[in-house]
Amino acid sequence: MSEKPDELDELSDAEQEALHEMQVGIEYVYRGYGNLLDCHHRIGHAMDRFDAAREKLRDADREELATELRDRHLPAGVVGDKWTYELVSEFRNGFLADLTAFEAAVREELADEQDHLTEQSYQAEWRGRAESDAWRDGEGD
Repeated sequence: MSEKPDELDELSDAEQEALHEMQVGIEYVYRGYGNLLDCHHRIGHAMDRFDAAREKLRDADREELATELRDRHLPAGVVGDKWTYELVSEFRNGFLADLTAFEAAVREELADEQDHLTEQSYQAEWRGRAESDAWRDGEGD
C-alpha cells in the first residue's frame, strides 16, 4: 500500500498548493513547447510546398511570381526575420530552461526534489481506502 509522502506533512497548505500549481504550470509550458515544435514542423512543410509552387510557377512561365516567392517570401522570417527554428531554440534555451530550473529549485527547497506530491497523496488515499488489492493486477470487481 502506498503511503502519503512525508514531504507533504512538512509543508503548509499554501506551500503544497504552490508546488502543485507550479507542477501543473510547468507541464503546460512543456505542452506549449510541444505545440511550438508542431508549429515549426508545420511551417517547414508549408514552406516546402511554397518552394514546390515556385518551381511550378517557373515551369508555367510565371517568372515574376516565382521570383517574388524566391526573393521575398521563402527567405522571410515568421516573426521579424526569425525562422521558426530560431524561435524554438530561444524558447527552449530561455523561457523553458529558466522556468524549469526555477520550478526544480522551488521543489528542491520545499519538497526535497519530490514532484507530483499531490498526486502521490491521492494515490496513497485511494489505495488506502480500497478494500482489496484488485487494482494491483488490473482485475475488475
